[in-house]
Amino acid sequence: MDHFGGRALGFGGGGGCGAVRCRHCSASLPAMPGARVIQCAQCYGVTRVGGRGRRRHPNPVEPWRPAVPMPVAGGGFFPGSRGKKRAVLIGITYAGMRRRGSQLMRGPVNDVKCMRYLLCERFGFPNDCVLILTDEEKDPCRLATKENIRMAMNWLVQGCSSGDSLVFHFSGIGVQVPDDDGDEVDGYDEAICPMDSFSQGPILDDEINEAIVRPLVHGAKLHAVVDAEHSSTVLDLPFLCCLSSRSGGWQWEDHRPPTGAYKGSSGGQAMLFSGCSDGNNKHSLLPEASTVGAMTHSFIKAVECEPRATYGSLLTTMRSIMRDGGVTCNLQGPIGAPIRKVANFSGIQEPNLSCSEMFDIYRKPFVL
Repeated sequence: MDHFGGRALGFGGGGGCGAVRCRHCSASLPAMPGARVIQCAQCYGVTRVGGRGRRRHPNPVEPWRPAVPMPVAGGGFFPGSRGKKRAVLIGITYAGMRRRGSQLMRGPVNDVKCMRYLLCERFGFPNDCVLILTDEEKDPCRLATKENIRMAMNWLVQGCSSGDSLVFHFSGIGVQVPDDDGDEVDGYDEAICPMDSFSQGPILDDEINEAIVRPLVHGAKLHAVVDAEHSSTVLDLPFLCCLSSRSGGWQWEDHRPPTGAYKGSSGGQAMLFSGCSDGNNKHSLLPEASTVGAMTHSFIKAVECEPRATYGSLLTTMRSIMRDGGVTCNLQGPIGAPIRKVANFSGIQEPNLSCSEMFDIYRKPFVL
């Protein structure tokens, strides 16, 4: 399929409307019949199709059903192990989406390798309970397609119970889409792009919240690390902890939907570390080549340098690393080489922490 012939590929449901203008570069985009959102092949920006009226209903997320039966414990698609510590790590280079002559983004695949090493060696996650999806896998069930990512999220939280420690990590491209159901304070939905985003579309924050936040029961804990543009609220969590421009300290912001829709868990805890504010570029360009993503680098390095960290001290250390590499720490083993060769930190502003509930970040210890 030609992704760069000046065309845009549509996806989603709803009524078709012929041609529309890209909201970022004004290129004329053909909207496929039934498309709700299209992605521009010239600037990669995402544009909604159809009327601007907002739909107001309590649960805008349509239930997703896999094209194939979901695997159960011991099945052939994903790991059959159901340990108390489980992780889904996704890294996408978008090699098939890049224009001829552009640099290949190596960082995302290195990101997931570094995260797996950290989780298994530092926090005791069993190897067979860590699922990796990239666009370089030979096994089609391990490719980071939209369908596989959806099934992986389902596998991560399926049957979760008290005491479970779950990790979701995504390194790749994030985009913003104008909100059409009134549940976003800033008027935009955030989304992550699978490797087949041009043909299948991104995965919106509404769906991610429904998939891995809402099922969390009391005593279950989810930590997410998202290394992408427009990622601050990509889990649609109700509270955001960010740096105050006035006091210089960390403060909570209320991001509960204006509609009153519930975006929390079923009693569990969800925390998202993200490294880029939603308000940066309103369109998504493929990032510069780098060996490891800045968010992944700062998170791993801060965890290694702060063995008894609280969430507050972890955020402070991450901020120092993101700004000027102000923390010295020698990382050993397979994780060390790529971490020491980070090439590009441009576009990263501040680390953020989004949560399903507010708490004293300076006193609560960070534990996976």
